[in-house]
Amino acid sequence: MKKIFVVSFISVGYFLNAQSLSNSPYATYGIGDVKYDNTIETASMGGISTAFISDFTSSFNFANPANNANFELTSIRLEATNENNYFKSNYNDMKSTKHSTYLSNISIAFPLSSKVKMGISYQPYSSKSYDIVTEQLASDNTTPLYRNNFKGSGTLNTAQLAVSYKINQELSVGAKANLYFGDLNDLNEFRAYNNNLGTYAGGYVNGYETKNRVRNFNFTLGTSYQTLNTRTDKKFTVGATATFGNTSNMTTQYTNSTYRYSDDQETTKLSGSETIIEQKETKSKNLLPLQASVGVGYGSENHWFVSGQVDYKKGEDISYFGKNFSYQDTYRISAGGWYLPNYNNFRNYFSRVIYRYGAFYERGNLNLEGNSINKFGISAGVMLPFKNSSITRMSGLEIGLEVGKRGTLQNNLINQNFVNLRIGFNFADKWFRKTLYN
Repeated sequence: MKKIFVVSFISVGYFLNAQSLSNSPYATYGIGDVKYDNTIETASMGGISTAFISDFTSSFNFANPANNANFELTSIRLEATNENNYFKSNYNDMKSTKHSTYLSNISIAFPLSSKVKMGISYQPYSSKSYDIVTEQLASDNTTPLYRNNFKGSGTLNTAQLAVSYKINQELSVGAKANLYFGDLNDLNEFRAYNNNLGTYAGGYVNGYETKNRVRNFNFTLGTSYQTLNTRTDKKFTVGATATFGNTSNMTTQYTNSTYRYSDDQETTKLSGSETIIEQKETKSKNLLPLQASVGVGYGSENHWFVSGQVDYKKGEDISYFGKNFSYQDTYRISAGGWYLPNYNNFRNYFSRVIYRYGAFYERGNLNLEGNSINKFGISAGVMLPFKNSSITRMSGLEIGLEVGKRGTLQNNLINQNFVNLRIGFNFADKWFRKTLYN
C-alpha cells in the first residue's frame, strides 16, 4: 500500500511538471506569469498566511513554516485550478479570452514529534503560454506590410521542504528550502510582405528565440508569536518571513536566424533552410530576489479569525531577448479570514462549514510605458467537511473563488479580468504511527 501511494504521488508530480498553464500576455517578460500561492486555503483568504495559524490539527502552512504549532495529523492535499482570463485593449479594439485547468498543488505533511512538524509540497511557480500576432498595414489600411508573431511556452515549478519547531506555547520558528526548476521559451518571428508575390516574402521568417533553463535554490525563514486568552478564547498572532540565500542558475540561449516552415501549421522548420545570424549564451544569478512578509491576526478559538498582511519583493534586472530589463520593487497588501458558525451543531451541516473571505492589492513588478501593471481582487471559499469528519480530524472538500483585474487600457496596454476557481481535497488522519496495543 505504501509503495502504491509513493508511486501515485510521483506520477501526479510528473503530470504537474508537464502541464500547460493559461496566463496573461504580460507573461512575455522575464520568468513568466508568477502564481502568488496556489493553495486554496491561502488564496480564498486574499493571500493571508504569515500570521495564520490554523485552529485545527489538519492544516499545514507552507508560506510561513513557523505557523504549524497546532498541526498533529498526516495531511495530503490535491488541488486543481481553473483559470478564466478576459483581455481587452484599445489597440485595434482587441478582445480575447483564455481558459485552462491544471493541477495547482500537491502536498503531504506530518508531525515528527509534538514540537517538530514537516511538510513537502509541489506546485507551479510561474508559466508562459501565449501566442500574439500583430500586423502592420499600409496607409490604405488593407495592404499588410509586415507581421510579428510572439510565442511563449513552459512552466517553472517549485518543490518545497518545510520544517517547524514549537519553542513554547506562544513562540514557534520554521525554515523552508525552495527548489525552482523548469524550462521557459520565447520566440519572436518577423515576416515582411511581398506585394508582387501577394504573400510574405518567399515564406522566409526571421526568428529570435530565447530558451531559459532554470535551476534555482533559496531559503525561507519564519517566526510566529500567538497569545491566547483562556478566559475569552481570543487569540492574537504576529508572524514574519524572509526569503533569501538565492543560488540561481538560469542559462539563456539566444538564436537569431532565418528559416522556412515545412508545414502550414508552422510546427517544423524546413530541413536545411535555417541560416544562423547570431547565437550566444548567458547565465543569470539574480533570478529570484529578496522577499519578506509581515502579518498580524486576531480571532476567537474555533470560531472566527481575521488577518492583515504586507508582502515585499525586491526588484531585479534580467536579460530579455538579449537586452537588460528591470523589474521594479513589488508590494502586496492582503486582508482576510475565516468563520465557522458552530462545529458542534450536528443537526445543521452548514453550521460546520468553514467560510473564508479576503481581498488584496498588488503593485506589479512590471512598469510599461510609465504604467505599473497592478493587480487587485477579492476572494471567497468554503471548506466542506466530510460527513464523519470531526474537529480533531478535519478532512473535506475545499472550494475557492477569486475575481479580479490586472493591467490597464492606457497607452494601448492590456486590461485583464480574471475568474479563478479552485477545487481540492484535504485528507487528514493519524497515519504512519505505531499503536501501543493490538
